[in-house]
Amino acid sequence: MFRPAQLTEAHLADWRALERLDRRPNPFLAPEYAQAVGSVRDDAHVAVIDGGRGFFPFEKRGPIGLPIGSVLSDLQGMAAEPGLVVPPRDLLRACDLKVWAFDHLDPAQFVQSQKELHPSPVIDLTGGYDLYAKGLAERSNKIYKSTLKKERRLAREVGEVRFELDSPDRAALRTLQRWKSAQYRRTGRPDRFAEPWVVAVTERLHDVRTPVFTGTLGLLYAGDTLIAGNFGVRTETTIIAWFPVYDPAFAFYSPGLIHRLRLCRAVAEAGVTLMDLGRGEKGYKDSLKTGDHLVAEGRLARPSVAAARHWLVHEPRRRAVNLVLSTPVLYGAADRAARWAAARRGATPASAD
Repeated sequence: MFRPAQLTEAHLADWRALERLDRRPNPFLAPEYAQAVGSVRDDAHVAVIDGGRGFFPFEKRGPIGLPIGSVLSDLQGMAAEPGLVVPPRDLLRACDLKVWAFDHLDPAQFVQSQKELHPSPVIDLTGGYDLYAKGLAERSNKIYKSTLKKERRLAREVGEVRFELDSPDRAALRTLQRWKSAQYRRTGRPDRFAEPWVVAVTERLHDVRTPVFTGTLGLLYAGDTLIAGNFGVRTETTIIAWFPVYDPAFAFYSPGLIHRLRLCRAVAEAGVTLMDLGRGEKGYKDSLKTGDHLVAEGRLARPSVAAARHWLVHEPRRRAVNLVLSTPVLYGAADRAARWAAARRGATPASAD
């Protein structure tokens, strides 16, 4: 068991080689992500399995484990050789854990420990942007044509529309963080950027630019005015569209959709073949996606008092949350209640995805 900063160059080379063999390569299972989290969290660890046949990044909170950077991660588990079997109890024992809980696990891993599977929408860019746009026009012609029309209007009324991929502008990143915090508060969601470690991780990842991993700050401008943006992370083939947000002053132009189409074009030209939109039901994701990947929820556990206590505390809440998320009437009521509570607290208006 290592701290991420203790991994050797040989470890990192082995880990990156495993990524290329992965059926589902993802930045959250890359060593760069583990190292960024480990640089700001003392509970971040990595188990090296069988001398480098697998790598298991995790957070250790006493006897309870979570995926590394858990509140941020859209894919969890191990980076491992295809077909490598690791008995869950052996893994937990090696990591000195009684429980490892997950909610975005690669469903090919630890199958017997999964409780539920959830769809996570994706955009397949294998055939390039033009092929994707053609399919989008066939599936959601009204949204596609309306977005292009609004982009032309934005250019006429505000300024020439331009998109910048992989911007190094740290001030722009902080502007997006402020916009996103305001959005979280307005909608009654937990503000991730109120956590100093989340801010620190995104800023550290923003500095990473290698041939195999990039912190991607994609910015949409009209003239010299920043309209929308997204901070995400990408490997050679996959991008996570992590924190999309726009300036609500320009909401009339649907800048979030304009930005997303521009981002799709730019990353497809850079060789990306998959955009992961992340688990969660949102209308724009359903409109833009080409399909879904599945992620699993559940836990690994060793018989113990700590494991029993964890189950008693977390299992009822997990079931209640999933019931609300899977029931439109309940989800609508919960969403309205969260927004009402945020308004009562005096949250300022904010942008939306």
